[in-house]
Amino acid sequence: MLKFDHITVIAPTLREGVAHVRDCLSLDVPFGTRHHYMGTHNHRLQLGNGVYLEIVALDPDGRAPGRARWFGLDDQEAVRQDWDEGRRLRGWVAATNDLRAIVATHGAVFGSEVPLPPENPAFAFTIPENGTLPADGALPSLIDHRDDPTSMEDIPELGARLRTLTLEHPDPAAIEKLYRVLAVDRPPRIVKGREIRYRAQIETPAGVNELT
Repeated sequence: MLKFDHITVIAPTLREGVAHVRDCLSLDVPFGTRHHYMGTHNHRLQLGNGVYLEIVALDPDGRAPGRARWFGLDDQEAVRQDWDEGRRLRGWVAATNDLRAIVATHGAVFGSEVPLPPENPAFAFTIPENGTLPADGALPSLIDHRDDPTSMEDIPELGARLRTLTLEHPDPAAIEKLYRVLAVDRPPRIVKGREIRYRAQIETPAGVNELT
């Protein structure tokens, strides 16, 4: 089974990502961490039920990891295009305890298992060879926490709660079938749309707002 882990705003810069979330939710999401092994950095926010929001971007002061970065962040032209078209909540991540088995069967979609950090792995993440999002973001990236799940105590709590996550897709039936095959727990609701787009209804102290 794949367990819902977090949703991801993929931004050209952290400044733009934080500003977008502030505009949508009226919340300033605090800085999270620098991923020295990926050359990226993020801000994070709890969303309840063990789920959180990540705003992630290329770290201009980071070093190249020697392989494709996660979340398609090597292709900054594509990241900018998605951003300018309003596709900012761009994907999500699911956790599993059986990552190798999933990669063995569905590696063409999810990519390979990448232990991170490389020098002393604490978890593993799936990254396609070319760094693109699985099925252009319709499927989640996968993480194996290796029996050490993300501590919610390390993620800021500002009273936000994820109520619904909706995926617009040209072929909802095909994606729903894949979710069933992968045994996704609490998958996004899928509706027909011209292209892949996510919408999250998030309750905040200021009311229920939509993050896109």
